[in-house]
Amino acid sequence: MSPEISPIQPISRPPLEGKTIVLGVTGSIAAYKAADVASKLIQAGAIVEVIMTTSAMEFVGRSTFEALTHRPVTSGLWDAHSELSIDHVALALRADCLLVAPATANILAKLALGIADDPLTATYLATDAPVIVAPAMDADMLDSPSTVRNITTLKNDGVTIAGPAEGRLASGLIGKGRLVKTDMLTGLVRQVIGRNGDYAGRHVIVSAGGTKQPIDPVRYISNRSTGKMGYAIAEAARDRGAKVTLVTAANMPVPAGVKVVNASTVDDMRDAILPISSDADLLVMAAAISDFTPAQVSDRKIKKQGSGGISMELAKVEDFMPLAHGRKLVKVAFAAETNDLEANARAKASPKGAAFVVANNISDPGSGFGTDTNKVTFVDSRGKAEPQPLMAKLDVGHAILDRALPLLAKRQS
Repeated sequence: MSPEISPIQPISRPPLEGKTIVLGVTGSIAAYKAADVASKLIQAGAIVEVIMTTSAMEFVGRSTFEALTHRPVTSGLWDAHSELSIDHVALALRADCLLVAPATANILAKLALGIADDPLTATYLATDAPVIVAPAMDADMLDSPSTVRNITTLKNDGVTIAGPAEGRLASGLIGKGRLVKTDMLTGLVRQVIGRNGDYAGRHVIVSAGGTKQPIDPVRYISNRSTGKMGYAIAEAARDRGAKVTLVTAANMPVPAGVKVVNASTVDDMRDAILPISSDADLLVMAAAISDFTPAQVSDRKIKKQGSGGISMELAKVEDFMPLAHGRKLVKVAFAAETNDLEANARAKASPKGAAFVVANNISDPGSGFGTDTNKVTFVDSRGKAEPQPLMAKLDVGHAILDRALPLLAKRQS
């Protein structure tokens, strides 16, 4: 029998729990994808109010959204069942975010010019909530001078423009104009809602993934890190208002609202992190940095010869975390261990200059590489250990940020 796993702690800060998201759906062929957006927002705990334009209903029925949201869909200013028939700014005042996805060229023009002839445009003009607009149209329409001008106007007005993405379009052309993926849209909603959070105005650098040290042009030495923990920390910091730079050796989807720098080797990661750390507030080294690297790297593929094996000399990799300095920089290290967890973590804090170390036993159920959960222990520079329960990795990210927040305030003062 496998060891019993302790219960996962509930998510401490569901970023969209109880938030009202007004989802505007317009007459693009991508309107059917808005149903998935509504579903994911509902699953995240949001209250979703859908406004559909007349053209949108030619592509997808209102009953689809009403079934997903358990709320009436608004499609006209005089809908008898809609509160907008009485108060046309009702949703605008209640919204925590207005998301228009997909957005046609027509709706972009109306929003940019301030036209208010339907519930969606009226809500846009009346709301003080952050607005995200996700264009979806044919590439030629997207590139037209009027559309470019309207998008520029909306950006200048403070609207967040999501995408569009590139790929095959409904016309059969390959180009820019596809609606961005649902995860990107929900991530942007989380970002704009949390923009005034307790990390607003702070720059957080997070490293993620396992570095790859080349043996030859084909092979490399690496480890089992997937990058999930680092990505979760980056998303947690974004949700709390931080400017986030994610330096990653992992191959995972780019989180919305996060600047991603790809860094495969230890040298790549060092060269990406050290120059920006001097102006950062928090550095969280969640990446599994290689401890060893081949002493010699072949510029050609090493061929098998005969029946024997080969031997390889490994050189120790210099730890660059002690070199990261900044007047206000707080550093957090990670320790993935299989034994003597607290002792090994204590040994790392001081040499790395870390305010505390996040240690986990990768052999524990639910705490290994690639899992969606983690059970960590915080060990500070004085050696004090604070064991944490098994949590979702996003919750672990929030716990790390909670632990670092008073240290940041102290450093800044």
